[in-house]
Amino acid sequence: MKKLSIVLLVSTVFFSQWAMAATQTIQAKVNGMVCAFCAQGIEKKMRVLSQTKDVYVNLKQRIVAVELKEGQTLPESTVKDLIKDAGYDVTAIEITDHPVAYIKAEIESKQGAK
Repeated sequence: MKKLSIVLLVSTVFFSQWAMAATQTIQAKVNGMVCAFCAQGIEKKMRVLSQTKDVYVNLKQRIVAVELKEGQTLPESTVKDLIKDAGYDVTAIEITDHPVAYIKAEIESKQGAK
């Protein structure tokens, strides 16, 4: 019984550490981006943030995804405000556990299938 308790305790600690290290990405739907210059401006503003690990902007799908560094947080309002200050409208925003590379691959595979 003691061994089972120890195994459960170690497993709980291990998985809680793993869950805390999970990727967090803020994904926003943005209206008003019409050219590569628009995308580049938003990407540059997001990359300056100390919490940012990676950024992906897709003009066609109107998506801005900001992946955060491990252990970092960023209020959704900060992302909204930066995009708004750049002259664009955020129509939706969500938090996902998928890294930017996953989001990029998923969007580009859908675009390629059309």
